[in-house]
Parts: sequence; C-alpha cells; structure tokens
Amino acid sequence: MSRGAERFPPQMKTLTTRVVMAGVFLGAIIALALSVTFSWTSALAGGEEGELNEAAQQAFHSPPGSCLTWSAADASDAHVVPCTRPHLFEVTGSVDIGAQFTEDAPFPSLDQWQQIAQQKCNSDVRPYLGHALDPYGKLTTNLLRPAAAQWADGDRQLRCGLQWAGPGGTLQPTTGAAKDQDQSPVWEPGTCLALAGKGVGDPVGCGRPHSYEIIATLDLAGEFKDGYPKQDDQKSWLDTECTKAAKDYTGGADLGEKKLTLGWDVREQESWDAGSTKVNCKVAATLSDGSGFQAVTGSVKAQSTPASSQSAPPSSTGNR
Repeated sequence: MSRGAERFPPQMKTLTTRVVMAGVFLGAIIALALSVTFSWTSALAGGEEGELNEAAQQAFHSPPGSCLTWSAADASDAHVVPCTRPHLFEVTGSVDIGAQFTEDAPFPSLDQWQQIAQQKCNSDVRPYLGHALDPYGKLTTNLLRPAAAQWADGDRQLRCGLQWAGPGGTLQPTTGAAKDQDQSPVWEPGTCLALAGKGVGDPVGCGRPHSYEIIATLDLAGEFKDGYPKQDDQKSWLDTECTKAAKDYTGGADLGEKKLTLGWDVREQESWDAGSTKVNCKVAATLSDGSGFQAVTGSVKAQSTPASSQSAPPSSTGNR
C-alpha cells in the first residue's frame, strides 16, 4: 500500500467524529418525531380518530423490558416481539408528566419533547441496564408519546426506551436485551455508509455511492488489558492492525492507486468504562482540503476473500 494514502488526514479525524455524533443526535430527533405515528396516530394504525389497533395499543402500553419493532415507513405495524429477535425499541420505563403539564398546557414542540426525553428517560437508564449507558455508544434514549389529539384529551403517559439511530436517522435493529448488548458503535465488516453531503449517512449497498466501507472490527480490550489506553496508544496499535486488516480484506490492493485512505475509530474513557471497547477499521475517499468525504462506488473487498467474513456480498472495485 502507498503510505501516503493509508491514513485519514488529521483534520478528518475530528470531522468524522463530528459528523457521526451529529448524525446520532439527528437520528434521535427523527425517531422522536416518528414515535407519534406508531404510538397514537389512529389513521395510520387502522382505527378511528383517537383509537389504536390492538397490536399498537399493546406496544404503546407494554411494560419495561418489552421490545418493539415495525417495518412500515410510518411504523403503523408496530408490535411487541421477544427481545431475542431483531427490534427497534426497548421499553425501559413509564412516565406520567401530568404534574408538569396541566390539562390546559399546549402540545410540546419537538425541541420540548427532546428535553422531556432527556429529563425523564435518562435518569432511569443506569438502574435499568445495571451499568452505565455509553454516551458515545450506539444506544440512545427516546420516548413514545401521545399525539396532539390525545394530549388535548389529557393523556400524559409516556414510555421511555432505548434505540439505535444511524448517522442518517434511520433506526437500526438490535438483537438481545439492551443490558446484554455491546454498546460499541461499530458496523459489521462489509457495511458501506451512505454519503450525506460531505458526511456520513445510513448503511447502503456498496454498489451505491458511499462515504466509507467498514473492513474490520477490532477489540482494543484484547491488546490493552490494564485499563483504558491513551488515544495515541490506540492509534499506534490500530495503525498496524488496520493495515493488516486492509491487506486481508482487499487481497493486498494498493489503496493509494484507488485514491482511498485508511482510517479507524478510537474510544473515549466514558465508552471504555461502559464496556465499549470495539472499533472499526474503514476506507474512504477524502476531499483534498480535509473537509469531508467524496463518493466511492463499489466494494474494495477481494473477490477471493471468504464470504463468511463479510456481511454483504462484494461488488466492483472501489473508485471515485
């Protein structure tokens, strides 16, 4: 590989963190806006005004520990599933905000709902999980809330929960109870994330334009056994290990010739303390000024690499 083309420029290290974290926050906002559709909107749920169909009613009123999922874009088919199956939301608690919002209180704005979610749902997460929630991890808190019509009728019941929102706002399925999940914000090797402007979007097929492709998942805890490693130490180790992973993944391709660069994630102290020790190695095409990514189309995965090491089938060679 060409050494000059193997690393994201220093300014890109900050940029990639910013765009991903901004995307996670945006994802939570979008999901919060969506929550009204599957919690109460009767027309989408197949009922009369102010009514819920049976499955949606069960989902909204489910107790802590319940897991919910849906497939419709408007979430009108929301229903409870076992947490051992893929799901999009896990209920962590119920909240009544009637004391804070009286009968004549106006319906909260989206910003207010976000504040309510942070105030009412964050405090119960640690007791529910039995350990800390990684503030930089894949899981974020959110809530199910009544729609304006039910609010006007005096309903103030909410359901707090945990979800995984991708950088572009799409909820990602998780499997297993949240307390047992690894919170590391990593993607399976072979995943490509969309290009959103100059930043990162949600997973797309690698045959479509994308920002970067995940080539490996590494566990820092396997190397650093004496506690949280300084980020410079993480970077030094990942420089070597991601280079090896890139060689294996691409079959020894020269990333420089493909105008691609190699990069990786690092973990914060708070993440490490919450048990998030895994990171991704990834390749991308960066803009010359370091302000973001440019589109790559096709996978860099070697055709001869066993399919079991990749979550999606390989496609054509990556290029700008």
